[in-house]
Amino acid sequence: MEEKYKKETVTVSRSAWFTLTILSSTLLTVFFSETMLLPAIPEIMDDFEISFGTAAWIFSGYMIVAAVMTPIAGKMSDVYGKKKILLTLLIIYISGTIIGVFANDISILLISRLLQGVGLAAVPAAFSLVRESFPPAKIAIAIGVFGSAYSAGSVVGLMAGASIIQNFGWNTTFFFIAPVAALVTFLIARFVKEGNIQEHLEPATESSLKKPSIDIKGALALSATIIAFLIGLTLVQVGIGSENVPQIATAFTASLISLAVFTFIEKRVASPLVDFRLLKDKILQPSYIILMATGIVMFLAYPAIVQLVRSPVPLGFGGSAVDAANVQLPFMIMFLVFAATTPFIINRMGNIKPIIIGAIITLIGSIGLLMFHATELEVTVTLAIVAAGLSLANLSAWNVVITKSPMQFIGVSTGVGALLLFIGMSIGPTLAGVYMADYETIRGVDGSYPSPGSYDLVFLTSGLLSATCLAFALILKKRVTRIIAD
Repeated sequence: MEEKYKKETVTVSRSAWFTLTILSSTLLTVFFSETMLLPAIPEIMDDFEISFGTAAWIFSGYMIVAAVMTPIAGKMSDVYGKKKILLTLLIIYISGTIIGVFANDISILLISRLLQGVGLAAVPAAFSLVRESFPPAKIAIAIGVFGSAYSAGSVVGLMAGASIIQNFGWNTTFFFIAPVAALVTFLIARFVKEGNIQEHLEPATESSLKKPSIDIKGALALSATIIAFLIGLTLVQVGIGSENVPQIATAFTASLISLAVFTFIEKRVASPLVDFRLLKDKILQPSYIILMATGIVMFLAYPAIVQLVRSPVPLGFGGSAVDAANVQLPFMIMFLVFAATTPFIINRMGNIKPIIIGAIITLIGSIGLLMFHATELEVTVTLAIVAAGLSLANLSAWNVVITKSPMQFIGVSTGVGALLLFIGMSIGPTLAGVYMADYETIRGVDGSYPSPGSYDLVFLTSGLLSATCLAFALILKKRVTRIIAD
């Protein structure tokens, strides 16, 4: 009987694999939006006559909404049902995508991206459904497939987006993704079911049987914190002078006040948006920080490399939208390859060692970018190294979060992890915009372009964040070793 039970716990049904396939398609679809507009940054700036800092909000705004909505979606999926919340978010995502087709000014484009960001908050609900469908012994493989879908979406978004932009215009990218998103939504509604696996839960108490409320006040305070902070960074991009120092100070002060208010609210509400007990957990805490740092590195590199490729010589490579996509393609492919292989590495080495190795590889790649970015080939090779390390560290950290979180709080915990990851992703492009505010002109060429020193700052910051990941990975290893010893 015991042997039969053990065998059953590691066997995955066909329905579970089918569910994983459909839910992975969700990530592939929503992460298509992550990269589809990257090659079009210069065209969008010209069409709407906006600065790089304003253009950065096309990506930052998308991630801000995702960051704010993710813990809300995680909480709501625990309260109202994961499938119901997932479908609702995807419908909002489709609506934003359709609006993007008709965007004829920056305001409408930003509204479209904000609605798409809501769709990205579907990650916790999808993760939770996967966790329900797979036994613990197989969850790493499921996460690897999930990660592969994320990477594949980014690859497809970059490649297809560049070709569509060059041949039909950037608005058309929205037109191509809308029917795919609708198909995925239909498949989830028709075939995905909840509760395929019942795991041991803590005994129910009177308080746990009550449906917790959604922390709207906390969500508003968190939104104000993130938005005020990024506005402050955007104002810094304009240049620190006597005329805007009060505005910069006001933005950062507002962010600190909002953070204090958010903390006050979260410690007192019965059902907090972010459970601070999870943030204090000795294992989850460093894992969350690693997720946030890897998110910054990802989106710090994306817009900077596009601008480097598309700026005219000698301040760039003078390439097209397709050239920008080709330079970043190995980055995306390495993400895809390591997303597929990381589960096997985790099964062989455990969760912690791959994070350490990934952080070291990312650090080596970032140093390589800082030293060697004079040609497209140098950038392509060093970016691929960065991607290998980022993928390994990021997916291994996700595996720690998902496997070490209490099952009854899995929606909230993955929501916190995704929240910090998306905050990092929203900080990345804004920070790149701050660095690339240092413009230079080229004789005989209209316009101004980021200076070589701005790219040095981007790659230096990437290296420092990689070192941060390594430090917290070592802390995580030490804590896990101590817990095992005790």
